[in-house]
Amino acid sequence: MQLDLELEILCGQLIVGGFGGAEPPARYLRALAEGRRGGAILFRRNVPDVASTARLCQALAAAGDPERPPFIGIDQEGGRVTRLPEPFLTLPPMRSLGELRDLALLRRAARAVASELRAVGINLNFAPVLDVDSNPANPIIGDRAFGRDPRTAAEGAVAFLEGLQEERVLACGKHFPGHGDTALDSHLALPTIAHGRGRLDEIELPPFRAASRAGVASLMTAHIVVEALDPGVPATLSRAICTGLLRDEIGFEGVLFSDDLEMAAIAAHYPVEEAAAAAISAGCDALLICKDEEAQDRAHEALVRKAEREPRFRERCVEAAARCLRLRRACPPRPVSSPAALAEVVGGPASREVLAEIERARAALAAGAAT
Repeated sequence: MQLDLELEILCGQLIVGGFGGAEPPARYLRALAEGRRGGAILFRRNVPDVASTARLCQALAAAGDPERPPFIGIDQEGGRVTRLPEPFLTLPPMRSLGELRDLALLRRAARAVASELRAVGINLNFAPVLDVDSNPANPIIGDRAFGRDPRTAAEGAVAFLEGLQEERVLACGKHFPGHGDTALDSHLALPTIAHGRGRLDEIELPPFRAASRAGVASLMTAHIVVEALDPGVPATLSRAICTGLLRDEIGFEGVLFSDDLEMAAIAAHYPVEEAAAAAISAGCDALLICKDEEAQDRAHEALVRKAEREPRFRERCVEAAARCLRLRRACPPRPVSSPAALAEVVGGPASREVLAEIERARAALAAGAAT
């Protein structure tokens, strides 16, 4: 894709930020309209109910240029990582769904989630988790993963991402190259994985390879150090991992999101300006900065200044923006405007039937285990 964008707009396409409250700040809407943001990530603070969520997404979608529709993303995994309140569909933890060994049901569940997201105008779900739940002491992954072995984790995640994308919601698999065997929460500290490459190929990497083969729209990096791949360098900032491993070896062609650059694993070690430029240089295509609008502005300015100085970095920004825009144009946010139509989808018959199917399957599994 050839891009002919002013430099500030080009670099703005790489920033996906968050903000406080259920009403989009005028400052944020202006940044979207002027091309200094490529979209928004929503949290519980932004989505208190169905009507306000739809209004928020309508405002964000309207602020974007028609040629630059925004990413409007959310973490709606199920279990303990669920942002949207009732009557939105809340799935059980993915581990419990993976234990059912019913991939068709998983796909239907994801389609039901995606239908609700699409109706309110959310076009990107930061799900599924592709990590393998290989460490019982892990404080951040655990039951968010589909399984404790790579095959179960991969099969469940692929079924889920395919269900999302069948309903025209972009999936984002996380956290590359594998956050399952860490003992620290990267929101609070920088974890290190000391496993050799053989172990990574056997356990951590297979779900990401499977998701890439299945056409996952996007992936998210992990703020972890993997000593066997790039000693001392967080994966988000590692060209060896984001480009050498993911692009050149695995062959992933979608958009690579950084995890939130405000998390302590990164923010405690790198100013946001440095982290933003390093992540793009490494091979990330979109940067999540989930709360601080001033930090988003500083990151944007750092990208612009570096692109002005370094033609190769500008080429990297063009590549990243082209990937982002390709996805956004293929799947623009289109909120349902009719309250009655919205009510038919959110918490509607399809969602209730999926939950009933899941409960029947869990009851059958429990009964089989008891005999």
